[in-house]
Amino acid sequence: MDLKKIEKILKDEPKYRLTQAMDFIFKNFGDDWEASNLSKDIKEKLSREASLKIDAEIFWADDNKSAKAIIILCDGKKIETVLMRHKDRNTICVSSQVGCPMACAFCATGKMGFERNLSAEEILEQALFFARLLKEDGERVNNIVFMGMGEPMLNFEEVMKAAKLFNEKMEIGARKISISTCGIIPGIKKLADEKRQYNLALSLHAPSDRLRGELMPINKKYRIADILDAVSDYISKTGRKVLIEYILFKGINDSKDQAKELARLLKSKLKGPFVVNLILYNKTESEFLPSEKSEVDSFKEELEENGVEATERYRFGRGIDGACGQLRKK
Repeated sequence: MDLKKIEKILKDEPKYRLTQAMDFIFKNFGDDWEASNLSKDIKEKLSREASLKIDAEIFWADDNKSAKAIIILCDGKKIETVLMRHKDRNTICVSSQVGCPMACAFCATGKMGFERNLSAEEILEQALFFARLLKEDGERVNNIVFMGMGEPMLNFEEVMKAAKLFNEKMEIGARKISISTCGIIPGIKKLADEKRQYNLALSLHAPSDRLRGELMPINKKYRIADILDAVSDYISKTGRKVLIEYILFKGINDSKDQAKELARLLKSKLKGPFVVNLILYNKTESEFLPSEKSEVDSFKEELEENGVEATERYRFGRGIDGACGQLRKK
């Protein structure tokens, strides 16, 4: 989809024609100009030069609560995006890059390597694809999380453009848009200065630099203390609660002592509201194994006993390889 091209095609038409076109895309979630209320000649030109088709293949989980779409871009590159259906909301997990340069040891996307950044409109298409599908059931997209393929902070400008489109065009509140990072400090600082109140999520996964460096190579460049200083500054400037994401790996980062260490670290560094979101690892081709449920419960209890709010993420998308850590072009 090329919104600028659509604007160019309609630049000599009355202004209301562009409004009609945008409403057709973002309010009616139309996928074929022929179904719009535009004039016949405009429909034909838009169909020929600015198609609304999204080339994708969809896979539904057995419980119908999640779906993964593989979207084929104009240059043939493939990305993955995931729909997560809750009782009261629908969340879309969007990708920001083709592949990922971070090479985290546990992540399937990282094993792909990095191919290129996505444009704002390529990010937008991921949510539009599911918005069209949800419309058939009388539902809509309520939340966006930048937690798919890639590191959003390394594609900051296009991610911000996409977030603005979600906010303004799809009418998704800024506070319903979350941007995750493995700890790119310049990106965290820039996000803190954004006027719109987007949420920040930090993928931490370890309470020490030594262990985090083994799991996440980026920690050799950005150390935990420096990352948390930037996060604390974000909290100070925005007043927003930060999500600390913590994937639990069996026998690696899931002990009670590590929970205590994590609680001490976060309480000493973060001056403001935060919550630790515990994530049970979803097996990929790596050697890592998910923690046992009893270990997850014990870790969570230890955090709470040490004064840290903690939640456990519901596990979406395992049956379609769409869960956390599994997104990968095959």
